[in-house]
Amino acid sequence: MANRIFLVTISNIGRFETSEMLADFLASTPLLSESWRLCNLATANSPKSFVVDQVGSIGYVAFSGTLSVSGSDPSFKNLVRLPVHDVAGNYLFVPLHDQNEGEEPVMVQGALLRIFENIYSDPSFQNQMSTLMQTSQSIIFTGHSIGGTTASLAALWLLSYLQSNSPNLSVLCITFGSPLLGNETLSRAILRERWGGKFCHVVSKYDLMPRILFAPLDPIAPLIKPLLQFWHLYMTSPHLGLLAVQRNDENEAEIFKFVLVHLGRSVEAGEEATGVFRPFGNYFFCSEDGAICVDNVESVIKMMYLLLATGSPSCSIEDHLKYGDYVERISSQFLERKSFMEGELPESSYEAGVVMALQSSGISSQQPVAGPAKECLKAARRMGRTPNLNCANLAIKLSKINPYRAEIEWYKALCDRSDDQMGYYDSFKRRGASKRDSRVNLNRHKLAQFWDNVIDLMESNQLPHDFHRHGKWVYSSQSYKLLVEPLDIAEYYRTGMHHSKGHYINHGRERRYQIFDRWWKGRDVRDEENKRSKFASLTQDTCFWAQVEEARGLLDDVGNTRDPSLSALLWEKMDSFASYAKKLVETKEVSVDVVAKNSSYSLWLKDYNELKSQREQFRPQFSGFMNREIVP
Repeated sequence: MANRIFLVTISNIGRFETSEMLADFLASTPLLSESWRLCNLATANSPKSFVVDQVGSIGYVAFSGTLSVSGSDPSFKNLVRLPVHDVAGNYLFVPLHDQNEGEEPVMVQGALLRIFENIYSDPSFQNQMSTLMQTSQSIIFTGHSIGGTTASLAALWLLSYLQSNSPNLSVLCITFGSPLLGNETLSRAILRERWGGKFCHVVSKYDLMPRILFAPLDPIAPLIKPLLQFWHLYMTSPHLGLLAVQRNDENEAEIFKFVLVHLGRSVEAGEEATGVFRPFGNYFFCSEDGAICVDNVESVIKMMYLLLATGSPSCSIEDHLKYGDYVERISSQFLERKSFMEGELPESSYEAGVVMALQSSGISSQQPVAGPAKECLKAARRMGRTPNLNCANLAIKLSKINPYRAEIEWYKALCDRSDDQMGYYDSFKRRGASKRDSRVNLNRHKLAQFWDNVIDLMESNQLPHDFHRHGKWVYSSQSYKLLVEPLDIAEYYRTGMHHSKGHYINHGRERRYQIFDRWWKGRDVRDEENKRSKFASLTQDTCFWAQVEEARGLLDDVGNTRDPSLSALLWEKMDSFASYAKKLVETKEVSVDVVAKNSSYSLWLKDYNELKSQREQFRPQFSGFMNREIVP
């Protein structure tokens, strides 16, 4: 058998689609080898914790693999909440905290988080990152071992920052033999933000470090410290590492067996696994025979188990130190493909792809784990259609729900032309029990169900990684939001939800609209918008009517208060909204229903102007009275 390396691309296994594209890209460019070179440099520069380099338009940030925090628990059992802010109050990981109701908070390993926080608070890191963001088109975070988790946290921080600042800078994180970082909520949050494709975790066939946190390590905590010492010393001084630390075969065997048993239990439990830590992103499994890339969590865990089961205690320790060899082989022989297969020729290209993936993972067809490994690879296809097919199906469904949208548009046109001059928003809010009103309300629910399903597919990684940037879906979601959110606001205040939950914007707005806001903000804008010559067909601020409702409440409050300071605050808020609304009307960014004679806004504006006029008339009289009072 020739000594070659093979990266298998299984193009017709749906769940492998985007991960294999990433794997092909990494293996065919210098990114892997350059990242590994800088990982070695960062580790050699210890105790300095990171190095920064720029190659062309690509910026690299590599973290040392021997980082540690004084007093850290070697069992890594301490999980803490991922912070929203740093000590200075600056945002850190805000998008990751957008959990669903009842979901556990995002948790990460405490010692690993402290390592990142120490680096993040270093002025040198902040200054170099600021420079890198200005001079680079792409930034790659990378790290070996514990440095890999630091790289992951740094990437999550920058992705969070860019979401509200500059979406044009691309981010990628490449780790080598990195331990797990956080809980299942973190994994889901990364999928929800569509960041899974930003992470590539290179894991060698037997390496214990990426697998070690699947086990509760309290029972073997005393054995872990010397293992970490051996790894760290070997990484900084390979020759001294073999001599300075006496390895204990029995201890290594006990650690290996303990981790393997608990990893097997995680595989058996599947989605019901109760383990604290969960993987996220793409896993690039490499062996002497090739490499495969997997992005599904359950498949990642199963492949971790099956590959480790073919190894030995000594292999599991030593493989953590061999990533340089794997990277060199993958990078230098990427274009080669297998010209033969073990056993009989498979009957289909799909079966051939599975066999090649199995061989590239380093598992022989004669090994006991070969059968389960093949089923693991096949299971990826059974989990659903490919992202592109799902996207095509959604496009078909979108065309089928267009009549619901058309009926609502027709309803709006009728309301805006109605003799009662209330307009679209107020007509729906004050609607009766007519068949037409009921049908519009039903259509509102059907459209919401469709778009919620789109978001569910996107957050479960079943759509293309750049789905939220496709012009068709960005503009379709925006059109839906502009048309339907005013109806949702009307229903919210019609049913009195603001009395029990609070006002709509902060307490009642559906998460789908917040997601669509981000899609719209991140779109590619090339042409400046022209000034409007007539009113917009739909009000461009979809929360406008919610602001009107809040302003109506302020008007009631200012009439009922006798506290001068509170009254001043209420007037300041009303004046601010009045100026904002006036600007929207003048620039014609609102629909005609806003300026309808009997709309909520027109009635509020009338009451606001009358009350303001009374206030202005009363103020000179009050001032004169006060002046007379203080004259001696």
